[in-house]
Amino acid sequence: MASLAASTNVLAAPLLRCDLTYAGASQSIEATPVTDPYPVPSIDIGGRFRFKAVMVGSTAQLGRIVLYAYFNADADAGTQPMLIQQVKYLPPFKASAAPYPLTGEQRLYAGAAERELIYSCTLEGVQP
Repeated sequence: MASLAASTNVLAAPLLRCDLTYAGASQSIEATPVTDPYPVPSIDIGGRFRFKAVMVGSTAQLGRIVLYAYFNADADAGTQPMLIQQVKYLPPFKASAAPYPLTGEQRLYAGAAERELIYSCTLEGVQP
């Protein structure tokens, strides 16, 4: 009985889940804690945007969450994507086994045609 009580208090490892929508197509990405944020790749969103979600820290202690959104005005010409948003979240984070909204719905507009990227991220499994 004691092991059952102990298992109900154990939270999963932190997980950041971001749902992204561009041009009517949706996708989800997930991030887990890393000690080195630099190798984390950005994800292509419809050939026009890139998105990178980074959780720096360990399973026991998150140091920060940083979200990056980039716009690539001319992907075919091989130009570098331009940073259009960087958001940093610092502890304390709400301890929760269930997902809770970290960002709310975000709408970003970029380029001459005002292309729209919509995203929202939830966080779960944070230890108290």
